[in-house]
Amino acid sequence: MSYRDRLSVRDSDLGKAVFAECHIPADEEVSEITGTVIDDPEYGSDYCMECGEGRTLEAEAPFRFLNHNCDPNCELIIWEGDEPSDWTLCLHTIKAIRPGDELTIDYAWPQSAAIPCLCRSEKCRGWVMAKTEQQPD
Repeated sequence: MSYRDRLSVRDSDLGKAVFAECHIPADEEVSEITGTVIDDPEYGSDYCMECGEGRTLEAEAPFRFLNHNCDPNCELIIWEGDEPSDWTLCLHTIKAIRPGDELTIDYAWPQSAAIPCLCRSEKCRGWVMAKTEQQPD
């Protein structure tokens, strides 16, 4: 079951964002993320998603508007096939989503690309970057 038709893109404090229009259980696939696959390790844009092996997905709406959160309620999962063209990127819940909740992911950027975080989560790391890149306290 895909929840793609039960999502909306609305304005948030950080610009556009993806919101649930229904309850989505934890540990549930929300939808496949579709778009244009770019096979160029140097490619980048404000909305692209790195998928490994030099591939980037320029996602279509609504998923191009997923915002970062240090305590996200969703994650990206890559299902790899036998050929590079056979892989699929999906959005998967890690927490239950209520109607009206914003769907968020952890961007997990490398430290070299980090920017100050504005997520306001109680678990905010202060920077949009991977937990593994954080300096120990």
